[in-house]
Amino acid sequence: MDKVKVLEKYLPAEAAPLIARWIDYFKCEFKISRNRNSKFGDYRSPYGGKGHRISVNYDLNPYAFLVTTVHEFAHLHTWNEHKQNAKPHGTEWKNNFKKMMQPFFEKEIFPPDIKKAIVNYLDNPAASSCSDLNLYRSLRKYDPPKESEAILTVEKIPLKALFKLKDGRVFRKDEKLRKRFKCTEVATRRVYLFSPVAEVELIEGATAA
Repeated sequence: MDKVKVLEKYLPAEAAPLIARWIDYFKCEFKISRNRNSKFGDYRSPYGGKGHRISVNYDLNPYAFLVTTVHEFAHLHTWNEHKQNAKPHGTEWKNNFKKMMQPFFEKEIFPPDIKKAIVNYLDNPAASSCSDLNLYRSLRKYDPPKESEAILTVEKIPLKALFKLKDGRVFRKDEKLRKRFKCTEVATRRVYLFSPVAEVELIEGATAA
């Protein structure tokens, strides 16, 4: 199937032709991935005979899908220019992200609030990665309504409350460590770090010691 037609299912239609051209130009393997609670997208540099690889979660809203896609292509472009000599979200990456986002600004693809959040993110040196909460809160406003009212973000559920992921695993929310929440998987007692804006399903009335 034509790449543009496939991409139009996931991101704003006006953005699809340029992203398709990037996939061809950079000779990149572009994969639409299953949901991953820990990340929205991923970039892998050439290794072991494989070329550039980018994956983006299938269930993001069109604006979030596009921002994540540009984010990962900026990693690819930065690797081509600097290999391992640039920090993952350092100055080189930020400059490329800003430059690669410009065509979509010119086409006025983003609503004003998302564009403002992207610009603020890029102008804020303290925002070291695309886990910038202001940006992702702006993007999440354009998610379709959730079927279950019990679906919340980790930051909004009470301490010690139990919550469930889409794969059925159950966790207890523990204390906050800097920007993430420490959470314990009930079945294995293993500790994981969750983004404050990770979506989870609250298990009503359940708390754990």
